[in-house]
Amino acid sequence: MSKNKESGDAGELEVVKLVPCPNCGKALMVLPKNYPLYDVQCTGCLFRAQVKTNNSKPKPVIFGAGWDIISKVMKSGYMVAPLITNFKWTDKEGKHQEIRFYPFVPKVNLKMHQLSEKARRANYKMFNYIGIDEIPFFVMYKK
Repeated sequence: MSKNKESGDAGELEVVKLVPCPNCGKALMVLPKNYPLYDVQCTGCLFRAQVKTNNSKPKPVIFGAGWDIISKVMKSGYMVAPLITNFKWTDKEGKHQEIRFYPFVPKVNLKMHQLSEKARRANYKMFNYIGIDEIPFFVMYKK
C-alpha cells in the first residue's frame, strides 16, 4: 500500500473520530474502500463527503482523485461533493491539526491533469482542488 493511501485511510478514521456530521451532529462513518466519490457518510442523515488528508499547513492546492467519475457527475448536472480536509503539520511551536468543511466546491476549483506515461498509473486522468483558500469553509476541529 502506498504511503499516500495509508495517510488518506488514517485521515478518514481521524475525521470520523474527531468531528460530527456538519448537518445533524451525529457520528460519521467511513464508507467501503473504492466507494465512488465519497469517503464518509453520516450515521443519522443523508450527508456524505469526500475527505482529503494533507501532512502540511492549509494550502490553496491539494490533490483530488480520479477525473472520470467527477467529470461524469458534473456532466450529469450534479454538484461537486462536499469536501472535508484534514491538515496536519509540525513546526517549531509543536504539532497542529485543522479539519475544515467546504460545503460547496465550485467546478472552477477543479483542475484536470494526466499522469505521465512512466507513472505507476500511466496516463491516468486525475484532478486537483485549486484555489480552495478562496472558498468559504468551516473549521470543524483545531489543535
